[in-house]
This record gives sequence, structure tokens and C-alpha cells, in this order.
Amino acid sequence: MDLDSFIASHSAEWARLDALARRRRLDGPEADELVVLYKRVATHLALVQSRTPDPGLAARLSGLLSRGRAATVGGSRTTGWAALARGVTVDFPVAVYRTWRWSLGTAALSIGIAAAMMLWLRAHPDRINRLLSSDEIRQLVDHDFKDYYSAHPARSFAAQVWTNNALVAAMALFLGVTLVGTLYLLWSNTVNLGVVGGAMLGAGKADVFFGLILPHGILELSAVFVAGGIGLRTGWAWVSPGALPRSRALAEAGRTAAVVALGLAGVLLVSGALEAFVTPSGLPTAARIAIGVLAELAFLAYVIVFGRRGVRAGATGDLSAKEREDVLPV
Repeated sequence: MDLDSFIASHSAEWARLDALARRRRLDGPEADELVVLYKRVATHLALVQSRTPDPGLAARLSGLLSRGRAATVGGSRTTGWAALARGVTVDFPVAVYRTWRWSLGTAALSIGIAAAMMLWLRAHPDRINRLLSSDEIRQLVDHDFKDYYSAHPARSFAAQVWTNNALVAAMALFLGVTLVGTLYLLWSNTVNLGVVGGAMLGAGKADVFFGLILPHGILELSAVFVAGGIGLRTGWAWVSPGALPRSRALAEAGRTAAVVALGLAGVLLVSGALEAFVTPSGLPTAARIAIGVLAELAFLAYVIVFGRRGVRAGATGDLSAKEREDVLPV
């Protein structure tokens, strides 16, 4: 096949397909023409790949077909702002709402273990000496725990907290494919909370502990529990895929985890701001805790209202049909 003649013969068709694929709106005849040209250019690509392999031309036709397929399947393209709005109002809350049992189970187990550790260490203060020395306990109780929230400028501290918490949440989500990775992160977080809380309660500083941990910690821990729950659900998708092939079940769970990871970045941004600006502020303890409770209630209302509405409308929190892999009935 003469490649130069082939290009010259079909350049007009390629240009026309490119023009149609880039239009925001098509009338009936133009839509029909788009489908015909898409099929024709797909044949051209097959000829190039089989008879005269040319990487440059093959890449050009592949890109053209990609734009043509998006226009054929999805009609007018979704703008970046529209996709962001859908992610905030539909995809993220639906993904969290549909997996609430995993998140709630993770929260109940983690809080139960941490609370049991706190109460046990308060009743047996000598046991904590096996983990920390007397000087370390005294430093933690008298200085480190309280000073942690005000040792750095609020803005830089907020950025640092947000980055760290977002990383932990992302790891809890995506290490879920191993199950063990997410369980280890959740266990480490629970033990750390239980030991620090036990040391503070044992020293008679429960008011300091809860007064500093609750304003931001309610929302922050909720994000961690959501990440951990969905991470475990991702791992369970390949252990028990149900009616789907394991690869497809894992792919769907992984895409949901990616959506949740992006959404939790925003949630953790709010909790980081609370930790930097509200927790160490001079407001009364009751006022600081009330702000944290209101932030948590706002998050729960957002997930329940938008999530329930999206589920009733048929949303799943997954990518749209045109963005997912093609599958055949088997």
C-alpha cells in the first residue's frame, strides 16, 4: 500500500471527522455522518496497522478515533467544571453513602478498641511504662500534646496536617487491595489514639485531651474511617467478587476508591483548618467542640442528602458508561 497516496485519498475524511468530533452540538444528519466516518476511519487504522505499519499515522488515527468515539457515545462533551460539580454533588456522596456499612463498622471497631485501651491504661497506669518511660510520659502529658497544636504558624500547620492526613487516607484506600495494609494503618492509628488518650486520662487531664482532640478529630477520624472502610471493601472485592469476574469487581471498587480519595482531600482540608485555627484558639472548650460537632453534622448531612438522592437517580459513584471498559456478556 502506497502510504502517501493513502493519506492523500483520505485526508478529507479525517479532517471532517475531526471537525464533527470537536463540535459541541450536532444535528441529526451530522450525527449520522459522524458515525459513518468513525467506522470508516476505524477501517483505515486497521489497514495501516496490518499492511503498512506507521507509528505516526497510527497514533494520529487513534487519537482521532478516540475523539470520535467520545462524541459518538456521549454526545456533547462534559466540561471540566461540570465534571467537578458532578463529582462533588453526585459521585463522592454516592460512593460514601453506598459503602456506609463498611465505614460504620470500621469506626465502631476502631473507637471501641481505642476507648477500651484508654480505660484500661487509666486503670493500670503502670502498664504504660512498658511503652514509654516516665520522662516521656511526663513530657507528653505536660507539654507535647498541648504544644503540638500551637508550635507552628497556623497556615503552615494546616498545610502540613492536610498533607499528612490526605496521605494516610489515600494509603488506607489503595492498600485495601492487600487488606493487610489497610488493617495495619487502622490498627496503628487506633493504638496511637488509645495510648495517648490513656496517658492523658491516667494523668487526670481528660479535659485537656478531649478539649483538643474533638474540635478537629471528629471530622478527621470520620474521613479516616471512610477511607479504611472503602479500602477494606476494595480488598474484599477480589476475595468475594459475587457474580462479577474478580478483575471487573476489583476495577469497579478501585474506581470508587479513587473517587473517594479525591473527595476526602476536601474533607481533610476542612479538618486541617479546624486543627490549625480552631483547636488551639482561645475560644472556650465547649465552643471549640461545638464547631467540630457542627462540621461533622454538616458532613453527614451532605453525604446522606446528596448520596440518597444520587442512589435513587441510579448513580453508583463509578465512572460513566462511556468512560468505563467495554464488556461483553458471558
